[in-house]
Amino acid sequence: MAVSFDRKDKYSIDDLLEIMKILRGENGCPWDREQTHSSIRKNFIEETYEVVEAIDADDTALMKEELGDVLLQVIFHAQMEKEREHFDFSDVCDGVCKKLIIRHPHIFADVSADTSDKVLENWDAIKKQEKHQETYTDSLKSVPKLLPALMRSEKIQHRAARAGFDFKDLDEVMPCIDRELVELKEAVSSGSKEDISEELGDLLFSVVNVSRFLKTDAEQSLYNSCDKFISRFEKVEQLAAQRNIDMKSAGMEVLDELWDEAKKSK
Repeated sequence: MAVSFDRKDKYSIDDLLEIMKILRGENGCPWDREQTHSSIRKNFIEETYEVVEAIDADDTALMKEELGDVLLQVIFHAQMEKEREHFDFSDVCDGVCKKLIIRHPHIFADVSADTSDKVLENWDAIKKQEKHQETYTDSLKSVPKLLPALMRSEKIQHRAARAGFDFKDLDEVMPCIDRELVELKEAVSSGSKEDISEELGDLLFSVVNVSRFLKTDAEQSLYNSCDKFISRFEKVEQLAAQRNIDMKSAGMEVLDELWDEAKKSK
């Protein structure tokens, strides 16, 4: 039996809230009613990445759709908490509005901030006070552990730098890669998987440090390298097919020659 709901040419946030209430209601959708924060946790992550992909593709129509999917996730979680009488979507909106007002004192109060750097400095100071972070270590620990490791590394390094714990320039940080590579090789020679994992992590952490000094995004750099690898691999596979080369049995020496050829044919 269909529920009573007014069809419209254009819907609003209030309609979305009402639809979610219906779906989660007694006569709503069995799947929607069964969901919990944990069961759709992964969906939230996936939808966020799909927005990022739309941004990277500069696809406005897709971005609109994917932003809607992220908003749906927000509404979904808020409805669950409304049912438990903890908070609702209006409380979420109230919280973020208050946060924006408090963290922009140069707009909503009489604090001066003429540059982006000063804005970020004020933002971080206010955030630290809000989160009751009494030490620099507290601010490092507050970086979400579920962030991609490269992003988490960069954020941790930035926050450590605010405490003065940082290299002076690129010339000081570059040798760290060489040192960590030596230690990784020693760990590989030892055969200890635990040591290898530790030293590999240290090497990656140092690479992120270098990217920070170069003012590049390590996560984006690796993302681009993945795309570049796929593109070149595709060319290698095409070359192999043209020359009747079986990639599985050809050996890396032959494939490496094809790889070099692929690199040259941009």
